[in-house]
Amino acid sequence: MITDPIADMLARIRNAILAKKEEVSFPSAKLKLSVLNVLKEEGYIEDFVEAADGLFKNVTVKLRYDNKKPAISVIERISRPGRRVYSKKTEIPAVLSGHGIVIISTPKGVMTGKKAKTQSLGGELLCKVY
Repeated sequence: MITDPIADMLARIRNAILAKKEEVSFPSAKLKLSVLNVLKEEGYIEDFVEAADGLFKNVTVKLRYDNKKPAISVIERISRPGRRVYSKKTEIPAVLSGHGIVIISTPKGVMTGKKAKTQSLGGELLCKVY
């Protein structure tokens, strides 16, 4: 049993990028799909597909490379099960002076920090990507 599925997903993506893999697969969950949707919208991954494999659903993510250089340099978990990190709408951090993104879980869904600021929403800081 995995205690932190989001951290497991991020670690699998990070390891696949370091190994220069084209795709990576892991078990599916609604929150994972929401985070992947944000990564796709922001251009950090090519695409993702959810497929049923018997009783379990898996997600396959196609990683994005530009001239053999990965689109994701760093992908880190911020909030953890033992230490939840929340942010008010005015205190959402900027990543690399706006060159990266922070993914935040708000009452209106999972979105980037920039989008949450424009909608005046705060929430739990899930991860940062650049």
